[in-house]
Amino acid sequence: MIDNTKPNPLIELLINLVIPSLILMNLSDPEDLGPAKALLLALAFPLFWGTRDLIRRGKINVFATLGMLNVILTGGIGLLQLDTQWLAVKEAAIPGLIGVAIAISAYTNYPLVRVLLYTPALMKVEQIQASLEERGNTAAFESRLRIATWMLACSFFFSSVMNYILAVWIVTSPSGTPAFNEELGRMTLLSYPMIALPATVLMMAVLYYLARSIRKLAGLSLTDVLNT
Repeated sequence: MIDNTKPNPLIELLINLVIPSLILMNLSDPEDLGPAKALLLALAFPLFWGTRDLIRRGKINVFATLGMLNVILTGGIGLLQLDTQWLAVKEAAIPGLIGVAIAISAYTNYPLVRVLLYTPALMKVEQIQASLEERGNTAAFESRLRIATWMLACSFFFSSVMNYILAVWIVTSPSGTPAFNEELGRMTLLSYPMIALPATVLMMAVLYYLARSIRKLAGLSLTDVLNT
């Protein structure tokens, strides 16, 4: 049976960010769990949560899948004791590739902003489209959607650059060591206020731009079209 219950943001924050970071920062010494076991335990929380969410919802979520891939790659870098430069590359690559995909979609007939923001799950798309057609503003709105798509891509490019800078700045110890785990935990904690929150603000700016476009071209306010 598919479960459509909305996730609790606080629980997700604890499982995906706080608990793994605390494990890495406090249990990586040899007299505790040691670097390898602490890394495996820390990564088990977000990996378990992502798998659980996939099973409960009965469908693949692209971003959840990328999150699980990110966890697996981080574990591989630590357990295989690869050069820490690969961690910085990995941190930048995932949001960077998403940004490239979104930017490319701006030149197609289906810009990805339709999947992320202008979607029936969030907005009353049919009502908006009917109003746009009635006013003869469909083409103008499609142009606005492409601009919004580029804005969305820029938010992921921002995350990519900041992820790389944060990883290079904080994680300097060889992988497979207690110091590496502690720095990884510190980076994970700092990534939320330094990267996730600004990226969320940029995402809200895209939503605001869409709302203004809908109001101007379709004559509908955001409260009229949001699915509540």
